[in-house]
Amino acid sequence: MKITGIIAEFNPFHNGHKHLLTQAQGLKIVVMSGNWVQRGEPAIFDKWIRAKMALENGADIVVELPTQISVQSADFFARGAVDILAELGCETLIFGSETTIDYNEISKNYAQNAQEMEAFIAALPDDFSYPEKTQRMWQHFSTVTFDGNTPNHVLGLAYAKACAKKQIQLQSIVRLGASHDSKILASTSSYASGSALRREILAAVSTDKLQKFMPSALDIPDGALNAVSWENYFPLLRYRIVSTSDLTCIFQVNEELSHRIKKSMNSAENFETLVDLVHTKRYTKARVRRVLTYILLGITPNFTLPKQIHVLGFNKKGQAHLRKVREKIIVRIGQKPWDKVTQNADEIYQLGHLAVTEQNFGRKPIIL
Repeated sequence: MKITGIIAEFNPFHNGHKHLLTQAQGLKIVVMSGNWVQRGEPAIFDKWIRAKMALENGADIVVELPTQISVQSADFFARGAVDILAELGCETLIFGSETTIDYNEISKNYAQNAQEMEAFIAALPDDFSYPEKTQRMWQHFSTVTFDGNTPNHVLGLAYAKACAKKQIQLQSIVRLGASHDSKILASTSSYASGSALRREILAAVSTDKLQKFMPSALDIPDGALNAVSWENYFPLLRYRIVSTSDLTCIFQVNEELSHRIKKSMNSAENFETLVDLVHTKRYTKARVRRVLTYILLGITPNFTLPKQIHVLGFNKKGQAHLRKVREKIIVRIGQKPWDKVTQNADEIYQLGHLAVTEQNFGRKPIIL
């Protein structure tokens, strides 16, 4: 049976994600971010709620992406997720994109010229952010272009790099509906961006309105009462920043960034204000959000990745495949930890919202 992989956050799960699952063939394995996502924020619903939505709408297996990978820039996020899919025998990676280019050709290009391309990035001035350096690299070594509003395409290029030395084919699906950061729920379409849906959910919009855009909207327990955002964690973040004498002990925090964060915290009234105060051309808002997440979660540079893959849920078809890779997976976290960083991050996620239940100890995979 063909094995197709999907890398996702499902934050929250919407019709665009369901469309992607319907386009995938064979056994469908989803590697999903846990309770903290790539852009540097808590997932609006916990990993178990989102995994259940995925299984109800076509996924056969959902496994968890550790926090050390899920809250990373595109290249590192893609590499970590692709490594997990490779371990599980994935043959094809399917993903949405704003373009129709051949990502397999791009992957071959990188496989042949990786050393020269990475040297090109390393030689660029530090005044450029890492995304800017990567963009210049692709433009120099290929015909790839950017228009500033193609986050899925940028992630697709990261997948091309990650799959360059793997036996994994790339299959892109044209993204439907609203743009990635659109804040509006369109009246003429059933497709909405994750940004727009999060905004509406946090505003406690009725589930009747969400049903048009989210196939599992009625499965959201207590609606917005279980939804979380940075507002829940900002007091905890403030405490971390104020009480940590040297922020350079945190992953990706240098002295300049530490000083900017400490100084900005004195006048910041909320999380987004803090991000606005800290960010510069060199330190993008995305990077600042991730760094602030590392501070909240206490992630240091010397973290290690778990050796086993944590399974969040599966159906009967998925169960048959999991038996073949049983030595690589963990299905229940007990007294022996799976991944200390992720489990600590989950405890903080739970601490920020009283409606969030225990995330690890004793939890069994969802079975459909």
